[in-house]
Amino acid sequence: MKASAFVYPWDVNGDPEAPARVADLGVAQVTLAAAYHSTRALTPRHPRHRVVTAEHAAVLYPPDSARWQGRTLHPYASGDWAPGDAYGEAAAALAEAGLAVHTWVVLAHSSRLGAEHPHTSVVNAYGDRYPWAPCIAQPATRAYLTDLAAEAAVRPGARGTELESLGWYGLAHLHAHDKTGGVRLGDAGQYLMSLCFCPDCRAGYGGQGRDPDALAAAVRTALEPVWRGAAPSDGGWAGVEKLLGAAPANATRAWRDDRARTLQEAAVSAVRAAAPDGFQVLLHADPVSHHCGANAGADPAHILSVADGVVVPCTGGAGLLTPFAEQAGAGTVLAANLTVVSGMGGSPRTLAADAARARDLGATELRLYHAGLASDGDLEEVRAGLAAFA
Repeated sequence: MKASAFVYPWDVNGDPEAPARVADLGVAQVTLAAAYHSTRALTPRHPRHRVVTAEHAAVLYPPDSARWQGRTLHPYASGDWAPGDAYGEAAAALAEAGLAVHTWVVLAHSSRLGAEHPHTSVVNAYGDRYPWAPCIAQPATRAYLTDLAAEAAVRPGARGTELESLGWYGLAHLHAHDKTGGVRLGDAGQYLMSLCFCPDCRAGYGGQGRDPDALAAAVRTALEPVWRGAAPSDGGWAGVEKLLGAAPANATRAWRDDRARTLQEAAVSAVRAAAPDGFQVLLHADPVSHHCGANAGADPAHILSVADGVVVPCTGGAGLLTPFAEQAGAGTVLAANLTVVSGMGGSPRTLAADAARARDLGATELRLYHAGLASDGDLEEVRAGLAAFA
């Protein structure tokens, strides 16, 4: 079973030992960030630095000026955390070490985009904007994300791509010093707080036969018991219907599912049009279509008819693989994503057993998060775990 390790360009560039260190883990591939959100990351072994602060979402290569000239929405070049063609430099060094390189592309997640263009952001039922979450229903945003996917995914020498956050983002996001955990929203509350009421979404709800003002008021009313702590909001989609009512809940889901599905179709088609033959396209995905976040909610049957496969979060349990495995055909890639950084909740010590469980549930490949962030001890356990699993 092929394994790939996630890597940032700044883990590699300036550290001549990094490519061999990654290859020595026993992985055949790296998933290298080409477009990424803001972050503060440790680099435990780098000879020049220990902390990298990426101040805003950026592409980690020189963007194509001809593609973006005159457009209001465009990708941002990175700063000194990834200067020049940081992606290309790292990719060349990793390929030289014998590793296949796939791009890692973060799409609908950019606080800078929301700060500079507030109208692009998700707006909740209370009128609060989420600058980290561009509304994927807006035509200009959809065009921007589709073109960004094609450009960032198909970098020179890349054999495939993994598209992250290609769907709805919502409330749940670690944003700066996050202070949103005081009330347990649960799955249903998270959904209601992630519903967008920008002009395009309001029109979309209207197309589903719902008055958007009445719908926003209904969302606020439904959440009142949650704020008081008097009503649990769990229970998956049934919990959403219980809080909001079945008809309005299903109207919102119909609109949002359509916007996510058609964006995923457009982005994957754009990548394929720009890519060479045999280029692999995977999506980071959650099998529950109303879920928001980096692992975009998707209908398993639909997304596997669009992309070559999915990358599925499996840290703490691989159960999310099952709905995808039930729809997978010959050649479908089901990559189990396992965190191997112990300080971030991962369990590199149990990698062999976790990989075996994921394989039993249908996984065909492994993704290891994250070779650059892990300690030396974590990496040694990864090396031993992959050897034992093999």
